[in-house]
Formats: sequence, structure tokens, C-alpha cells
Amino acid sequence: MRNLCVWAVLFGGVLTLAGCGVEEVKEGDTLVSSDLKRISVDGSSTVGPITSMVGELFETAGHKNVQIALTITGTGAGFKEFAQGHTDINDASRPIKDSEKQVCEEHGVEFVELKVAMDGISLVVNPENDWVDAITVADLKRIWEPGSTVKTWKDVNPEWPDEEIKLFGPGRESGTFDYFTQAINGEEKATREDYSPSADDNVLVTGVAGSKYALGYFGYGYYQKNQSKLKLLSVSATDNLKDAVLPTPETVQSGEYKPLARPVFIYVNKASLASRPELQDFVQFYLNDGQKAVPEVGCVLLSESDLQESRNRLAEVIK
Repeated sequence: MRNLCVWAVLFGGVLTLAGCGVEEVKEGDTLVSSDLKRISVDGSSTVGPITSMVGELFETAGHKNVQIALTITGTGAGFKEFAQGHTDINDASRPIKDSEKQVCEEHGVEFVELKVAMDGISLVVNPENDWVDAITVADLKRIWEPGSTVKTWKDVNPEWPDEEIKLFGPGRESGTFDYFTQAINGEEKATREDYSPSADDNVLVTGVAGSKYALGYFGYGYYQKNQSKLKLLSVSATDNLKDAVLPTPETVQSGEYKPLARPVFIYVNKASLASRPELQDFVQFYLNDGQKAVPEVGCVLLSESDLQESRNRLAEVIK
């Protein structure tokens, strides 16, 4: 049944995690049972798998009358729905932007921001790549910046093959895209255009796994789930490759994996929290027993202090 859950989430169906007992709800459908309570979630492909598994654990813990209706459209697209009051929760792999806050205000949507995990944006190549184990932020910028003249691996390092780099990365609605472009290129959404984008990280995995000369980036969890198909690179924030750091749960949680370690979030509609006990129960579960899901899907646990900060924020809203 787990395979069905993952397929429905990643390919745009609205997945209800009630009893797994998994039921797919399409647009225009109505819920059959009047005692079922529906929590709508949209947003990040990085956070989505966490929310999906938390939903399964929530059901197992006895909440069989609650459906977690989850779609994954990317952080930015999810915020468009959330800001208009269409969803209860937005999964986000970056903080909300001022422009998105403004839309929330225009629609009377108040929210609470909760950190739920850490992630390390991972640079990956094909397992047949035997010429690079580490790369600098400066070289990543040369490869990914707008107007980049880098075409081949040799353009980056004369000792590397004179073969075209096949680039794969998230699309523009992705919070991972926003964070990566800011951290590497110094400006959010600034990137070269001639790469293969996708909102589905599994498509990116397949692209890198299928080309010896590929380079791609996405959340650490997708590397963790596909380790046999990919090779993970260390990243150096300096020009010295001896300073390169491999993303691991330890280096991501500590922030040592610079500059690509980041927190990820859920944003919860305050009005929904105030009026919906089942939503309160789900979010409290997310920050407590539901944290078991974080390492299970390949993401990284928050420090205890950061997790407690999220619990305190939630407690302030629902007191």
C-alpha cells in the first residue's frame, strides 16, 4: 500500500490517508461519509513525503476518521492556494515571501510558521562519474548562473572530460529552486535556462541516473531513497576542496553543510486551527510522535531546541 501512497502524491492525485484505506479524491468528488474530517495540504515536494508518512502514522495512532488530502505542486504554487484560504496547511521548503504574506493579508489568512525538519540540498551525479567527488560553490555558480558559458565538464576543470554536462533541477515553483539559486547564484530565481527542470524530483533522479555526464540537485531525502542510482558530491564553501563537506544527517542538522543546509516548514491556517480540533491534533502529532517520519523519508531531524520552538509556537496559537 505504501507504493500506492507515494505514486498518488507524486503524480498529482489528491491522496487521502484514512486507514490506508487509501482513497483518491479527484476534483469535484464529495466525501461519502459525513463523519470523515478532511485536512487539505499542498506545497513542497521535499516536505510532502514527510507529511504523507505523518498522515499514515496519525491514522495508525487511532485517527481513522481524518483524511489527509495531500497534493504536491511545489512551495510557490502551494502558497498561492494557501494564501487564498483554499488549504489548511502548506508544506514549504523555504520561508514565506513578503509578496506571499501580502496575498495572505488581502484574503484574511493568518498563519503560524512551524519548522518541522532539516534538509540539505544535494548535488548528485551519475554513479559512473569517476572524475568528481567534490565541488566548490564557486564552480557551482559558474555552472548554474544566468548566461553561463559552461557547456562541458572540461569547462569547469581542464582535467575533467570534454563532454557536455546534462543539467537537471527543480522548476521555478519549487522552494528548493528558490533556495539553491539564492545560495549559489546570489539571487533568488537567477539561473541558466538550458537545463531540464521538473516539479517531480523522481524525474530528476531518473535523469541523472540515466546519463553518465549528468549533474543535478534536489532535497537530501530523494538522494537517500535512490542511493544505488546516484553519487553524492561534497560541497566546499571555499575555493579549497579540502574544505568540502558531504551532506549527512549530522552535517545538515549542525549547519556545517554550507550553504545548502536549510530548515523546512509547514504553514498552518490559524482560523482552521482555532475551529478544527482534528487539525490541532494532526499538527501536534506532526511535532511529536510524527517526527518518526522525518528520518524514515530521508530528511534530517531538527535539533531539540528548534523542535521545541515549533511546539511552543503552536501552543501559543491553540492555547
